[in-house]
Amino acid sequence: MEASPKKVSFSKLVSVDPRSPKKGNITINMTDGVLIPKKDTHVFNSWRTTFLGAIVLLACLLIFKPDPYLQILKVCASGIPVTFECTIFAIIGAIFIGLFCGLGSVSKHRILNRISGVYVELIRGIPLLVQLIFIYYALGKILHVEGLLASIISMAICFGAYMGEIVRSGIQAIPKGQMEAAIALGMSRSQAFVNVILPQAVKIILPSIGNEFISMLKDSSLVSTIALSDILRRGREYIARTFLSLETMLVVALIYLIITLMLSRLVGLMEERLNSNG
Repeated sequence: MEASPKKVSFSKLVSVDPRSPKKGNITINMTDGVLIPKKDTHVFNSWRTTFLGAIVLLACLLIFKPDPYLQILKVCASGIPVTFECTIFAIIGAIFIGLFCGLGSVSKHRILNRISGVYVELIRGIPLLVQLIFIYYALGKILHVEGLLASIISMAICFGAYMGEIVRSGIQAIPKGQMEAAIALGMSRSQAFVNVILPQAVKIILPSIGNEFISMLKDSSLVSTIALSDILRRGREYIARTFLSLETMLVVALIYLIITLMLSRLVGLMEERLNSNG
């Protein structure tokens, strides 16, 4: 006499449990938990390993070979204020440009939509270095734009196009039912957009804005081409005097690495706070 086959039942969770509550049954629990990677909470995760490695390497260079690394660090670190000044003002300008560009991209007004689209395609198709040189050398003769102002304007215009795409994607990520529900409650389209759609979009795009800030900090090294005394420019000046190119570029790379890692950690904390607040 053949044994009756076991019955297989499916439930919402995902795992295979051979110990079914009913005798003779096998429950297959279905979930996507296995597909979602767990957060790396190890003491030596990727960020801590990279950050501590950069700090230890820089400390070893300064301790075991202070000459010339200590002098190189002093010279290159003097360019940090210029780098941050250029980056902070440029990100503020890029946010304003990106906000208007993103709103124009989702606008039903054909002219505004077309202008925003042309701006994004035009600026994204021209390298930042070319824009920087054009604004400083070409327009600088007409408008008398100085080096720092030219770098801020060029970086704000360049990253404003990318910021506009971030704003557009954040707005379009909000379900259309949100707008319909707000209108059903008696709000106008403008009130619904300001009070309902935009706050939700801001929460979505904030991490991307933080990542753009990190990218802008690294790309600010291009301002050294117009004689701004940023980190890279100070390093190049030191190389011209001492011909210690390898040692100087190593310190410059470590400075940029440590700063960007600190900023990336701030972005990560911001994402965790947004997720914890729902």
